[in-house]
Amino acid sequence: QAHVAESGGGLVQPGGSLRVSCEVSGFTPVAMGWFRQAPGGKREGVGCITSADDTTYYGSSVKGRFAISRRLRGKDNKPIYLQVNSLKPEDTAGYYCATDNGPCYPDAWKFSGLWDHWGQGAQVTVSS
Repeated sequence: QAHVAESGGGLVQPGGSLRVSCEVSGFTPVAMGWFRQAPGGKREGVGCITSADDTTYYGSSVKGRFAISRRLRGKDNKPIYLQVNSLKPEDTAGYYCATDNGPCYPDAWKFSGLWDHWGQGAQVTVSS
């Protein structure tokens, strides 16, 4: 049975950093993505990574501040991390991990409706 779960997140001051993790069980996705959604806002694509070659894309609002990486443990179902740096209050949102059976394509990955399985989300709050 497919299962996607985020962990991490929390409260951080502006300018700070933290890491959110995503683990998948029950299947091996071709790509994994991160999205975020603030209260009352639309779901926004944060980044996407293709498992076969680690090709990565980022949303324009987070490029240069956020990074997706993969923990080197075993060959399949490697957990992925979302490292969030230089946080701003507007980064406050629920952060969601998603999986897809196809690779990341430029721009197309941002459409949340194309993703197959989703986690429950991890809250990141940026406040002083």
